[in-house]
Amino acid sequence: QVQLVESGGGLVQAGGSLSLSCAVSGRNYNSAMGWFRQAPGKEREFVAAISWNGITILYADSVKGRFSISRDGAKKTVYLRMNSLKPEDTARYYCASRPGYNSASSNSDNYDYWGQGTQVTVSS
Repeated sequence: QVQLVESGGGLVQAGGSLSLSCAVSGRNYNSAMGWFRQAPGKEREFVAAISWNGITILYADSVKGRFSISRDGAKKTVYLRMNSLKPEDTARYYCASRPGYNSASSNSDNYDYWGQGTQVTVSS
């Protein structure tokens, strides 16, 4: 079993920044990680993903150049740094893992474990 706990969400003005963290516990070996988000009334969408070895990183076009995903050396925490935030970034952000798969993926169906999410609200 793998447990994921997100933190760092909040309310920020447009143009501001936030850093999200995802604390990982349990048997999360060789696991690529991803961040997804879901706004009210919308489907969940891919934000960013990172491979187990950190070499491959993927971003949604909507966040490319503004968001940055990373993970610590111990593979216990995954981060999402969000700069130049826009009102359309408002959503609940979820961390996800896919144990046993090194490769990053933008497909939510490829992830086995999910956190409870953290709310990000960007005011205009």
